Amino acid sequence: MADLKSLTPTETLDVLGRVCPYPLVLTKKAIEKMGSGSLLKILCDAPASAEDSIPRYCEKHGYPFEVVKLEDKGYWEIFIQKP
Repeated sequence: MADLKSLTPTETLDVLGRVCPYPLVLTKKAIEKMGSGSLLKILCDAPASAEDSIPRYCEKHGYPFEVVKLEDKGYWEIFIQKP
C-alpha cells in the first residue's frame, strides 16, 4: 500500500462531530465527485466510521486507503485514493 499520508490531498473532508452514518455518506459523495487519481483526506472523530464503515467501504470498492489515529488530537485522518 502506498504511503498516502505523505501525499498532498486533492480535497479535505471535515466530518468532526458527525456520527454514523454521516461520515460514510459524506465520504461517498465526495469520492463520487473526484477524478481518478485524486486523494481525499477525511478528518473523523467517530470510531465506528474511522475503524469500521469507511475502511470496509474502501475495501469493497478497491480504493487504496490509510487510516492514521491521532491520539493526542482525539481523531483520525483517513486518506482515500480514487483509482
